[in-house]
Amino acid sequence: EFLLWEQPAFAAQAGDRETLSAMLDAAEDLVESHASADAVADAHEPTWDPETNIVSIPAETRAFLDAQREGGFTLLGADIEDGGLGLSLTASTAVNSIISCGFTSGLGGFYALTHCAANLIKAHGTTEQKDTYVRPLVEGRFGGTMALSEAQSGSSLSNLKAKARHVSGDEYRLSGSKMWTSGFDHDCFENIVHLVLAKIDGDDTPPGNRGISLFIVPKVLPDGSPNDVALNGLNHKMGQRALPNSYWSMEEGCVGYLVGDAKHAGLMQMFTMMNDMRVAVGLHAACCGVRGFQESLAYAKERIQGSALGSKTQVPIIEHADVRRQLLAQKALSEGALHLCFFAASLVDDSKTNEEAATLLEVLIPVVKAWPSEFALEANKWAIQVLGGYGYTRDYPVERLYRDNRLNMIHEGTNGIQALDLLGRKAVMKDGAATRALATAMMRDVHMNADILPDLAADLGEAVERYGATTALLGKELSQNPARALANAHEYLNMVGHTVVAWLWLREAAAAQKALPSATGA
Repeated sequence: EFLLWEQPAFAAQAGDRETLSAMLDAAEDLVESHASADAVADAHEPTWDPETNIVSIPAETRAFLDAQREGGFTLLGADIEDGGLGLSLTASTAVNSIISCGFTSGLGGFYALTHCAANLIKAHGTTEQKDTYVRPLVEGRFGGTMALSEAQSGSSLSNLKAKARHVSGDEYRLSGSKMWTSGFDHDCFENIVHLVLAKIDGDDTPPGNRGISLFIVPKVLPDGSPNDVALNGLNHKMGQRALPNSYWSMEEGCVGYLVGDAKHAGLMQMFTMMNDMRVAVGLHAACCGVRGFQESLAYAKERIQGSALGSKTQVPIIEHADVRRQLLAQKALSEGALHLCFFAASLVDDSKTNEEAATLLEVLIPVVKAWPSEFALEANKWAIQVLGGYGYTRDYPVERLYRDNRLNMIHEGTNGIQALDLLGRKAVMKDGAATRALATAMMRDVHMNADILPDLAADLGEAVERYGATTALLGKELSQNPARALANAHEYLNMVGHTVVAWLWLREAAAAQKALPSATGA
């Protein structure tokens, strides 16, 4: 809870301490009472029987989802008017981080997608669409998915082949197929609401991304009849196996409802959900890293192997310098990634009334998704290394954590796409306004902490100067040789991520330094 209560920016958004502490305790109880669900879901991935068209989910997964719903965890950040608890994103992120650390195999994805689908429909749907779908999604009775990709197009959404034919009002008939849809079909919810990108048939549909529209395609129609959608197969994944991932098609009678009854606004609308999911992906990645650090730290304290320098006595491996290096690397990367996700959540909360927060959030969204998914994965690598040969076996969870985390560099926009978005658009938009705002915010803390942490503040100051100079250089190159500039996009994003996380660690160190005089040593 140090991040929440000792950091002024987070404490201001976290709400009542007693209430949130009780919810954090409840999340820990949920993790403890369903501890076996993660390993079971990994060992027994969902299966599909084409004869009965039933997707089978382990009983432990269903029990966990029921407990999550009954415990009110689906309600955290939803508006009170929709049946939610109205918590800030900062507070709900804190609660969800505990659940994500406990369940990395994709169990959290069911409700993460559902929550984001509710947010999208609330933001862009018609009154009737909101009345029909938002509350059941918030309550966890309905599930939600996002259906963007197709087998032939992947991330290239301008090449979508899914079509929509107008019937009347906001009702359309959809055709085509979708790939990589998580949570498409199972029996854990009363209904599953698919948010589907497609192009409307007609001469007035613009080419490329500008012609994409967004549709609500429910598994069960409002009159209770099944929609004409068909599961074609499940994808068998390396990790995150709890959440079924599907290839499916929209058959002749498939009904869809145009979101907001707004043509050709699909990509803009879907970005509401994509940005929410990118923060969720970053949080899951960070939590995989944190869990790996916790597992390897506990192992290192107990595993007796090798003698200390100058002694013949066998010692716990945590006393060996290289093991300590591996543990410290994990701590710096994974807890830094978690701090980054908390910071993004606080920016979402602040952005409603603070223009600077909105600007920082826009430039940092690609970093929040990509940096944790790359460097918390690096932390998982070191967790395996600490356990040695045991880490490479299924007897310990660290190999599973690595597999679960590996997807996060790929889905919700690959890290390469995030890097192109950051350097090619966000870093240079409005003549570099967002870059200047981020640099100014970081330098504010450099100056504020120059007296109490002079070395760390000086190091960060140099990094911020390098960030500004590199952005200016690559920005100039973008206008002259864009291919050459964008070849550096991946390393540029990593540089920005390292600098921002170093900034957040400086804030954390400063808070700890100020708290030292009153520390109890507990």
